[in-house]
Amino acid sequence: MSNFPLLPVILCGGTGTRLWPLSRASYPKQYWALAGEHTLLQQTQQRLQGLGQLQPPLLICNEDHRFIVAEQMRQIGVEPSGILLEPMGRNTAPAVAIAALQATSKGEDPLLLVLAADHVIQDPSTFRDAVDAGRDAAIAGRLVTFGIVPTAPETGYGYIEAAAGLDPTTPVPIARFVEKPDVQTAETFLASGRFTWNSGMFLFRASAVLAEMERLVPELLNSCRAALNNDSADLEFLRLDRESFANCPNLAIDVAVMEKTSLGSVLPLQAGWSDVGSWGALWETANQDADGNVLRGQVINEGSRNCYLRSEHRLLVGLGIENLVVVETDDAVLVAHRDRAQEVKKIVNQLQARNAPEGQAHRRIYRPWGHYDGITEGERWQVKKIQVKPGASLSLQMHHHRAEHWIVVRGTAIVEKDGEELLLAENQSTYIPLGAQHRLSNPGKIPLEMIEVQSGAYLGEDDIVRFQDNYGRSESKN
Repeated sequence: MSNFPLLPVILCGGTGTRLWPLSRASYPKQYWALAGEHTLLQQTQQRLQGLGQLQPPLLICNEDHRFIVAEQMRQIGVEPSGILLEPMGRNTAPAVAIAALQATSKGEDPLLLVLAADHVIQDPSTFRDAVDAGRDAAIAGRLVTFGIVPTAPETGYGYIEAAAGLDPTTPVPIARFVEKPDVQTAETFLASGRFTWNSGMFLFRASAVLAEMERLVPELLNSCRAALNNDSADLEFLRLDRESFANCPNLAIDVAVMEKTSLGSVLPLQAGWSDVGSWGALWETANQDADGNVLRGQVINEGSRNCYLRSEHRLLVGLGIENLVVVETDDAVLVAHRDRAQEVKKIVNQLQARNAPEGQAHRRIYRPWGHYDGITEGERWQVKKIQVKPGASLSLQMHHHRAEHWIVVRGTAIVEKDGEELLLAENQSTYIPLGAQHRLSNPGKIPLEMIEVQSGAYLGEDDIVRFQDNYGRSESKN
């Protein structure tokens, strides 16, 4: 194995709507612990440990998720080489271009290991072996992709045909990419032994992929250069220029480069891979009990078979049911036949067409200082439960249309109100009148939990005038 730096590039975009009601735009599937105690994003980074010459990861995410990404990396003790913020989604080709440009900006030319943040790989050791097997070809200038050895004539994936017999130790030149086939065509692919599923994972030198982009999609690369050249620092984040990035064509790296280049090579991978594209797929990859059930959370089961039952808040009881997916969250419950679970995307489209909040966000909303949960609301009032991390504080702010009552139920709070500070302990409260400048902080060593009762003519989250903020935010979000 050649001694060459390896830079993981973890793409954190995507909304995972087929895993609704758990995965939503405000908190997509890659940030949930769906296949173990760590989130899919965290597992993506953790499975790399053991690879030689491994650099800290470069993460690319939507700007709305920046604090979630930073916090989840902090939880596993990883300090990224950078977190790049996309102002809007533009598919994987611009993300890869931005990563390659950033990686070469200081005269370096590392191997980029491009990974999606929302995949499950059950055998990390075999995955690492495949990465090592692809290094030499990538160093030599090949654009290596990892093709998943098919286990069934799947019609939901794209396929890659190798120009010769597949070899798990050496990348083989790519003959062609094939879009999602029908069942008969997929069966033919499997019988040939030369086809793999397109995983969307890649290994190549930064300079090699940039050269092909310069040749094949120069307008995309120019827009990415402008977005990076006009970027702005935002704490530990790098915010890409919105106008320049908006000019990027919406293209996948497969379409922009891999389907057209003569430098593509494929390396077969058998490591228990899944893109967790539906609740049915999650059921298939999880450890099932003797009756074929997967139970998560507060679940009681009696006489059920081949079900995925998940509870996030309340007791969920499965009694004598078969082949169902039942998922309970704070504001929605999904009950679906397992074979039709991937159609849940249609329901999300309906919710979004109605502008229903359940199609976009959970009641729990994450912020850099902690999170809050919407408990209940009326016409001119609402109640929230707020949790502030130790040492954290909200912005110094005021509201034009609402007043707030705060009651501490756990921990200690410092309340700043119109220039004066007040220390509150458990069971103590205070009142924040409309128009008062105020800030909430947690000086303690344990999370601060409090109940907030809002009242007023307008209770929207955009009724915030921010005067000072520790997290560099100017938009109207807590």
